[in-house]
Amino acid sequence: MLTELRIQDYAVIDRLAIRLGPGLNALTGETGAGKSIIVGALSLIIGERASSDVVRTGADRAIVEAVFDIAGMEPVIGMLGQRGIETEDDLLIIRREISAAGRSRVWVNGAASTVSLLGELGSALVDLHGQHEHQSLLQPAQQRALLDAYADALDLARTVRGEHERLRNARARLEDLESRVRTAEQRADFLRFQLEEIDRAKIRAGEEEELETEANRLSHAAELSELAESLHVELYAGERAVSARLADVRRTLDHLTRIDPSLQQWRETVENALFGLEEMGRVMGEYSSSIEHDPARLDNLRRRQDMLFRLKRKYGPELEDVIRTASDARSELEALESSVLDREAIEREIADADRALQAAAARLTAARRKGSKQLGSAIAAVLPDLGMTGARFRVELVPLPEPGAHGAEDVEFLIAVNAGFEPKPLSRVASGGEMSRIMLALKTELARLDGIPTLVFDEIDAGIGGRVANQVGDKLKRVAEGHQVFVITHLPQIASRADTHLLVLKADRKGITATDVQPLDGGERVRELARLLGGDPESEVSIEHARELLGSA
Repeated sequence: MLTELRIQDYAVIDRLAIRLGPGLNALTGETGAGKSIIVGALSLIIGERASSDVVRTGADRAIVEAVFDIAGMEPVIGMLGQRGIETEDDLLIIRREISAAGRSRVWVNGAASTVSLLGELGSALVDLHGQHEHQSLLQPAQQRALLDAYADALDLARTVRGEHERLRNARARLEDLESRVRTAEQRADFLRFQLEEIDRAKIRAGEEEELETEANRLSHAAELSELAESLHVELYAGERAVSARLADVRRTLDHLTRIDPSLQQWRETVENALFGLEEMGRVMGEYSSSIEHDPARLDNLRRRQDMLFRLKRKYGPELEDVIRTASDARSELEALESSVLDREAIEREIADADRALQAAAARLTAARRKGSKQLGSAIAAVLPDLGMTGARFRVELVPLPEPGAHGAEDVEFLIAVNAGFEPKPLSRVASGGEMSRIMLALKTELARLDGIPTLVFDEIDAGIGGRVANQVGDKLKRVAEGHQVFVITHLPQIASRADTHLLVLKADRKGITATDVQPLDGGERVRELARLLGGDPESEVSIEHARELLGSA
């Protein structure tokens, strides 16, 4: 609910603060006092375009600020929370500045924001009817949602959305599968070539190190044999072999320890050295004899190393990458082979989801068809009471080529204001007053379904009076039972029914026209109603008439 509207340096408004209450709020005043200017200022708060022309003469910027009570409005609170905007005491404060240079700035609860966010918030906070464009009932999505609510078909609409989402997801998976299959088919020959080439090589992990070791030994066979034989002779087989000399050392030590047993500990050292060197000498002899001079084997090893090198250049850089390439190619080819089964499963799911969507959409269409007739009749019955005797209203269902997320048809509200004309979309109704009354008729019937808390009606009383004015007042009062209603009016029949009556006054400040607003009560309100009745607001007859009107409201 809009609790306060503050305006500064906007058009003819110098500085103004308007406090609004729940129920019906009526704004009256002389022609040209600035009533519609106030509505124009409010439209900036809900995201309409701004021009530097609205800045008051001599000022450098216009400021409009609105305070909303959003207690219980979870969609609005959620919208703010998603953007990290905090709320305190369930209040939403929106401030918009328009500079004389044309720049626009926006704050939401003190945080710098954007006009696009104002549009989103405004759609949930205020429905403005009249010469302005911010009318939710002109939006196809809102018309469809209201018809579904009126027809008690919201659950059906949710089912349709769910089935359409299931169908859309299944189709997306099929498209992704087909894309991957096309890519795999284009690569299949190449993948098979890769796999065949790598599989034919029969690569083993760690093979490179083994090949390098063996090839190195074969390429140095003569040198290895010669060196090993030299060690065999020096350590074991030669006349002056190290082991023979060490045996002499051991005999000398044996003789020494017989004389001095304290040196016995060194005999074990000599024994170990002797046994070790003799063993090493024998092994070197065996190693020398085992060395093969096999050029053919070396040639095979070099060819194998060359093949692995080529594979690494193509699929590497390391041998593990080559092995991984073969594994990936095998997986892609296996996926290609299994894609037929995957496709069949997804196609069955698509067929099932499509049947479910068709059935749900058909049930929704039936509910909408019934609801559209009932709603059309209900609104048509209300329009004559609002001074639109020849008007015809119709809810049209426009079939779609195939069911979508919102069903098998578009929903459109049509109106013919004058007899003899075909109904046309609401957005093409030209008169602001007629548009306001059409919207009032819709709101009267759909008030229980409409979640927007604040409704603003401008020009609603254009061209009406007498009994019709009473009917309009009654319907505004009825809508105000579930909403905050803000109406600009010249009719006493409407103003007398207001819970809050505000008077717009035109003043002169330092030679510049300015606008003021004051709440009316008691005698002041009676005198304003007397003025609206067309009599002398100071005469007893006019005053008494105004009191009677106020008493019967």
